[in-house]
Amino acid sequence: MRLEGKSLRGDFFRFIIPSIIAQLVFSLYTMVDGIFVARGVSEVALTAVNISMPFSVGLFSVSLLFAVGNSTIVAILIGQGEKERANQVFTQNIVVLCGISVFVTALVLLFLEPFARFLGATDHILPYAKEYIGTIAPFALAYMLSYSFETLIKTDGYPKLATIYVTCGALLNCVLDYLMVLVWDWGVKGAALATGISQATVIILYLRHFLGPKGMIKFSRFRFHMSTVVRQIKNGMSSGVTEFSGGIIIFFFNQAILRYISEDALVSYTIISYVNTIVIMSMTGIAQGAQPLISYYFGKGEKQKCGKLLKYGMVSAAVFSVVVTAGCYIGAPGIVSVFLGDGQTVLAEYSIRVFRIFILSFLAAGYNVVAGGYFASIEKAGIATAISLIRSLAALLACMALLIRVFGGAGIWWAPLMAEGVCIVFSIAALGRESVE
Repeated sequence: MRLEGKSLRGDFFRFIIPSIIAQLVFSLYTMVDGIFVARGVSEVALTAVNISMPFSVGLFSVSLLFAVGNSTIVAILIGQGEKERANQVFTQNIVVLCGISVFVTALVLLFLEPFARFLGATDHILPYAKEYIGTIAPFALAYMLSYSFETLIKTDGYPKLATIYVTCGALLNCVLDYLMVLVWDWGVKGAALATGISQATVIILYLRHFLGPKGMIKFSRFRFHMSTVVRQIKNGMSSGVTEFSGGIIIFFFNQAILRYISEDALVSYTIISYVNTIVIMSMTGIAQGAQPLISYYFGKGEKQKCGKLLKYGMVSAAVFSVVVTAGCYIGAPGIVSVFLGDGQTVLAEYSIRVFRIFILSFLAAGYNVVAGGYFASIEKAGIATAISLIRSLAALLACMALLIRVFGGAGIWWAPLMAEGVCIVFSIAALGRESVE
């Protein structure tokens, strides 16, 4: 790998800082759509974008699953000196993602209205949801490849380059959102189109790297090995589950809010879900940034360095969690005002109150995300997947059901904090057992 070698801590921060920025920028795509839609169309259209988020999250989760699984294998192979085999694994992964994306696009477009209703679109929201999903679906290939390329460029030793490319895509998305939603009045279709075009454009930049002379990882001829795909899925499962369960949780939160609170509260949760996505993706950036390094040294058999990298990740996650939680708590009124106009005083006050409850879960989330990422990096997929499933799905749904039964709809907003606390107990036990081994 392209390491500076001055210090392990130096290499750690050289990898995670661009990774955090890249993850942050990735998560801004849908949020930017939401801001422009709220300002340029209506709050109903904003809710439609939120209803559609599980689909966008699903695309990213599949891409993340294969990207992390592929990156782990490639980094280990490079650490073992098998560069040609690493190139073959990389190329096979791209081909597999192309096939999956074509299948997903066809399936969604064929069953567009039933799919939109399944996600929770009411008759009032349905036209906007169909328009947004129907425009995003043809760009499924761009969604999947852009994330996979971004991860592999970091594994290739160019984390800053990945950040530059992702940032270029985000800036293009902002410009296109402004033009298509506010200037040309294309509504939610314009917002979706802006995101899709931005993702597709970034792929061209990534290809310049992998087809150029700089990097170590290249396209090559390969023979398809199903065992490699299975290994990828196992290694990337925890990251994919973390991302995908985020979409599932948005779906269940929407359903619970409609049933136990009101349709207006969906607007509050839309704002919360955007911020939650940004924060969790940024925390994932710490885990993803450290992953190539941990996998590389794991492949070389230097487990002591893997332990140090885990320590650096935990400390970074703790500091980040405290800073972000404090910032969100203080800045809650400003964040809410970005989405809601001056005439929404009651809704704004309610949104600020439940937002400040929800963000308390950030204090524990970073620890769990980094722990899951560490186990995935050393190919202990079972433990990594268990952590991801507990924190972002199983414990969250169980806690939500329990708190709703005890406190009614108000309990929905406290469920994430309780679920992260449950998961921390499991993460500590798993890491303790790993240190003993």
